[in-house]
Amino acid sequence: MTVDHGLLRGSDGVARCAWCGITPEYVQYHDLEWGFPVRDDRRLFEKLSLEGFQSGLSWLTILRKREAFRAAFANFEAEKVARFTPKKVEQLLQNAGIIRHRGKILATINNARRVADLVDEFGSLADYVWRYEPAPATRPRKITPTVLRTLGESEASQALSRDLKKRGWSFVGPTTVYAFMQAMGLVNDHLDGCATRTAIEQQRKR
Repeated sequence: MTVDHGLLRGSDGVARCAWCGITPEYVQYHDLEWGFPVRDDRRLFEKLSLEGFQSGLSWLTILRKREAFRAAFANFEAEKVARFTPKKVEQLLQNAGIIRHRGKILATINNARRVADLVDEFGSLADYVWRYEPAPATRPRKITPTVLRTLGESEASQALSRDLKKRGWSFVGPTTVYAFMQAMGLVNDHLDGCATRTAIEQQRKR
């Protein structure tokens, strides 16, 4: 295993962003999910919700609990989560498989109720979210470790965060929203030289 310019080349010879390390769950997430463009409303709502829960924790912690979160939150079907009752909230607070944070649980339920408004206005959560995809001219020409460290948020994530908050959403600050944009492919922040970056660019062109 070697690390060079923020890229890790493992025993399989594939160059990856070094942040995924060699942890199997992280490598799979890096190779198959992070940064690939997503237009499925369920997955978009799930990711917005989990990014809120991740605040203050590592994403690996959330990733390892993701199946428990899916079971607890009706697979993040927004219409079902929107019907959660106070009794359900108390049950969730006893669920050791998830992050038992009352504010984040209530925010997820609140946000699920707000999804319906976006669907009514824009046709889908995806159509709303993808309006905030940054124009190519506003993006860095090359993604290096130094550049990546400056990308905790962006004008696009600030604008999306601001609009979501205006619409009544919670736990959607600009840093949380930028992480969501990275993961759901609104931006491609895999490092130059990463094999997955190339795969994502090819998918985006298709």
